[in-house]
Amino acid sequence: MQSMQFRHKNSPAPKKFKVVASARKVLLTIFWDMEGIIHIGFLEQGTINSERYVSTLRALKGRLRRVRQDKVKDVVIQHDNARPHTSRQTQCALQQLELPTIPHPPYSPNLAPSNFFLFPLLKKHLKGNHYETDEEVEADVRSWCRYQTPEFFADGMQKLVQRWPLCIERDGDYVEK
Repeated sequence: MQSMQFRHKNSPAPKKFKVVASARKVLLTIFWDMEGIIHIGFLEQGTINSERYVSTLRALKGRLRRVRQDKVKDVVIQHDNARPHTSRQTQCALQQLELPTIPHPPYSPNLAPSNFFLFPLLKKHLKGNHYETDEEVEADVRSWCRYQTPEFFADGMQKLVQRWPLCIERDGDYVEK
């Protein structure tokens, strides 16, 4: 097969690299508190839209009733202003499910405990591992989460408590550490 590249007739042929399929991506949705993981979900294909997010919230509410039955009324959801979170459908579902939310400044990953605490440590654990299937990745993520102690999760939430006033002092500017 001829290359479509212009070159002098005596110059060496361009190197062709073997095409290797890139790794698939699996989207992790995780809800946790000071005691540990409440709900984990994986999305293999597509994007999160209002319908999928509402379905996730319904699953979360059911899981809350099972694992935090004495605290269901105390739960407050922190999520940003992404479209699936702010849609009319989602807002109605949050009211129906009695899941209050706290405001989260837009583009503030420094106030999302999963972004500044949980995911970096999970990525460190997953780094360098090679998985044959999505199920292997999911199993490893679940295993890692189960291995973490309540003190680990309490530390993550405590870091949020420390960051919140810094964000207020800085009028929403990014908080590094």
